[in-house]
Amino acid sequence: MQSKTKEYMEKLADGFKGEKAIVTPYNIRTEQQQNEITKQLYITHIGYYPKAKYHFRERAKGTNEYVFIYCKEGAGWVDYAGERHILQTHHAFIIPAGEAHAYGSSHSDPWSIYWFHFRGNNVRMFASIIGCLIYLPQADNSRYGDRFLLFEEMYQNLAMGYSPENLEYVSFCLMHFLASIKYLHQYREVNNTNVKESDLLQKSILHMKAHLEDKITLKDLAAHAGYSPSRFTALFTERTHYSPMDYYNQLKIQRACSLLQFSDLKIKEIAFRLGYYDQFHFSKSFKQEMEITPREYRRRYAD
Repeated sequence: MQSKTKEYMEKLADGFKGEKAIVTPYNIRTEQQQNEITKQLYITHIGYYPKAKYHFRERAKGTNEYVFIYCKEGAGWVDYAGERHILQTHHAFIIPAGEAHAYGSSHSDPWSIYWFHFRGNNVRMFASIIGCLIYLPQADNSRYGDRFLLFEEMYQNLAMGYSPENLEYVSFCLMHFLASIKYLHQYREVNNTNVKESDLLQKSILHMKAHLEDKITLKDLAAHAGYSPSRFTALFTERTHYSPMDYYNQLKIQRACSLLQFSDLKIKEIAFRLGYYDQFHFSKSFKQEMEITPREYRRRYAD
């Protein structure tokens, strides 16, 4: 393995055409560890290697940081915990800190990778996507470009210097970047239309939102989804942790907040519009959800 490692490293010596990388100074990392914002999650190394033929790294004792690798195109591999993971286009992997590992590019189809090393007190927030192969499948709402732009924001802000504002902004971008992978479904919902219509949950929620000013029942919702009320309730609750009618009522209160804040409608008119029996019933439901009355909400938040 040593001779092979040496061979790879010698071939890597001249770098990759178009590559870019930033490694933060150790004194900056100390600042990041002490800053209330950046200490949650921060980047220590970041870069992009295009068509990285012969790219290879082996670390018998691991690193002090978590290593993120995103394969934009081509192919490569990661050896971790006794298993080889093959990375192809739109695969990613996060190698835990302090763990032995190796990774490298395919000879026949060299990978192009976005990568960074990161640390922080709240890395555990993303434990579910660490140490396993992550696949971000192609879809109409993939939003790959948005994620790459977010990476560029992190890189360019670090390239502009290490002011507290730059470092803090990069930390927030990093959280967003990792969240876009952990919460892939939510990330892709922003401009998803076709998938919504074919998905039980999204189809039901869209139907609820379209009928907030009507009086629809659980039976109505279940029929629209094509299930019995009991089966629909079980499926919906499994996905959202709320019963369908509880979720529907939350959406009604959300609409009520908007009407209280941005319209001149009287409270009793809002109650009538959203299908409540009377103003008292509306106020009771609103306070149960928001912990303040509709009148108090309007006083606090209306322009």
